[in-house]
Amino acid sequence: MPPVAKKVVSERTHHGDTVVDDYAWLTNKDDPETIVYLEAENAYTEKATAHLAELREAVFQEIKGRTLETDLSVPTRKGAWWYYSRTEEGKQYGIQCRVPAAGEDPPLIKEGTPPADERVILDGNELAGDSEFFSMGTSAISPDGRRLAYSTDLKGDERFTLRFKDLESGETLADEIPGVFYGGTWSADGSVFFYTVVDETWRPYRLFRHEIGTSAEQDVLVFEENDERFWVGIGLTRSERFLVLSAGSKITSEVRLLDAADPRGEFKIVRPRRTGVEYDVDHTGDRLLVLHNDGAENFELASAPIDDPGTWTPLIAHREDTRLVDASAFESHFVVAFRREGLTGIRVVPNEGEAYEIAFPEPIYTAFPAGNPEFRTKRLRLSYTSMVTPPSVYDYELATHELILLKRRPVLGGYEPSDYEQFREWATAEDGTRVPISIVRKKGTAKPAPTLLYGYGSYESAIDPGFSVARLSLLDRGFVFAVAHVRGGGEMGRRWYDEGKLLKKKNTFTDFVACARHLREAGWSAEIVARGGSAGGLLMGAVANLAPEMFTGIVAEVPFVDALNTILDPSLPLTVIEWDEWGNPLEHKDAYDYIKSYTPYENVDGRHYPPTLALSSLNDTRVLYHEPTKWIARLRDTAKGGPFLLKTEMGAGHGGRSGRYDAWHEEAFTLSWIIDQVR
Repeated sequence: MPPVAKKVVSERTHHGDTVVDDYAWLTNKDDPETIVYLEAENAYTEKATAHLAELREAVFQEIKGRTLETDLSVPTRKGAWWYYSRTEEGKQYGIQCRVPAAGEDPPLIKEGTPPADERVILDGNELAGDSEFFSMGTSAISPDGRRLAYSTDLKGDERFTLRFKDLESGETLADEIPGVFYGGTWSADGSVFFYTVVDETWRPYRLFRHEIGTSAEQDVLVFEENDERFWVGIGLTRSERFLVLSAGSKITSEVRLLDAADPRGEFKIVRPRRTGVEYDVDHTGDRLLVLHNDGAENFELASAPIDDPGTWTPLIAHREDTRLVDASAFESHFVVAFRREGLTGIRVVPNEGEAYEIAFPEPIYTAFPAGNPEFRTKRLRLSYTSMVTPPSVYDYELATHELILLKRRPVLGGYEPSDYEQFREWATAEDGTRVPISIVRKKGTAKPAPTLLYGYGSYESAIDPGFSVARLSLLDRGFVFAVAHVRGGGEMGRRWYDEGKLLKKKNTFTDFVACARHLREAGWSAEIVARGGSAGGLLMGAVANLAPEMFTGIVAEVPFVDALNTILDPSLPLTVIEWDEWGNPLEHKDAYDYIKSYTPYENVDGRHYPPTLALSSLNDTRVLYHEPTKWIARLRDTAKGGPFLLKTEMGAGHGGRSGRYDAWHEEAFTLSWIIDQVR
């Protein structure tokens, strides 16, 4: 029998409406009774899935057997060194290395054989030690290549300890700073490091300056953001001329610049924040590149004089059909990443000559600039993948427009891309909107087939077509895999995002159901298992309430399923920041009523629900463990059907277990459960 959560009535009144939460007691992580309950849930899930042990092991061995365990990345040139990372068979974490640079071409390093002149920068396995969890928040080399700043997390709560290493001597310095956030940036001379810290709601709000060789107590507070809707970040222009201090909310941004050679100086504002205007800045020559949405829904690119940064002159005008995503400046050109018709694209704009877009060979793909730290370069490094093509690294020769394949991730066991095929279909939503679906299957798979349908649909984040080694274990068993590119994501431009947020959020859910219905009616799919994580977990809970009959199973990973209670509590991590995404139910009754009408936890009823697997982590700071815990308890108490299973990682965070072998075991657990729903 599954665990039965006790009911302790908790009531809160908002806008004249009473919210009853029988399982609010589970939010107390420090209560031993909560831990006992979570462990009982884990034991029940283990027993309920014990019959899958053989399949689970088979899937794990398939993932492992297709992966080249001792491998290395393509080296990237920065200054006097080529940098790369490598993995070793049997080890959980990567090893960061470098070799002295000689020539423009990346050195050919034989897999599994480190070169004689290799210098190990960081070994993640040594840093992790015996810890069950390990994650890095930053790994930043100083511009002169002499020092490394790195931060580690051994709990999964995404609060890191920052340390520094002298790369010439190999010595780890005495400087140590606990409780820092992701990222951080060096000054030009490598004597100063800037980092951010979070407040009690896990909002990065303060920027500090640390002088190498001094104690953390002497660090100087450089900037503090008092508006609870805004977070703070620090970076460096590619030219390494300016430090970039960014303050941003979900809908507004503000940038300040400081000469990187004068780290103790004062940051100067580019243009003061104005609600609804977002912008980002890079530098080349005597001008700044400014990517912004001031009067340009899908963003436009402008230039600005360094001494008058708030005066913007258009370079690439706004287009209704093209969302400009990023602009990167180099000495002789700049590169713009964009989205059009649900696909990524890259545009190169030389300082002299005509601009052009790079062509790619497949109809469905994902391509973006990656690994381009050098400001002066004749090549552009690109990352490329599709649903049948493993992740690939190219150098694009700017003079000849030649794409040079440097490496394609090996897939062992005889994988042939030509054995698989990918498709783009379009579903029609309730309001007539066409919604793209990316589909992959093994050739010869009978139609209709069991299908795993994935979705996300929030924060303008796109789920682009990509390759997965683990997914082959489904495709080779006759599955179709599909991604529903629903509104709320970023696949189809800013309007696509705006039409899936705030008081239009339900479009995300109805789009997903429309995609599932299209796959059935078009003959692709028989049984459909739905999967999503985080905000995609909210999507899973919402479609389970909306159309439970459509799905053979639901997988919800670290799911944001208790949305109303969370967004009503400004003391919780990220809540105030999130009001621009979901609405502020504390102050606005229309937002309250709307969120209450779709939040999964509040809308579970007595209908028949499909089997459901919820995956969570005790130390998650983004979606707290109690959301799926309460949701599963309410499903068991109220709904028919199931079974309803909860699995909580007791020593991990939002991303689950950290080691690669651990992650493969977890994915094998999930995939075996999915396979079991359709056989």
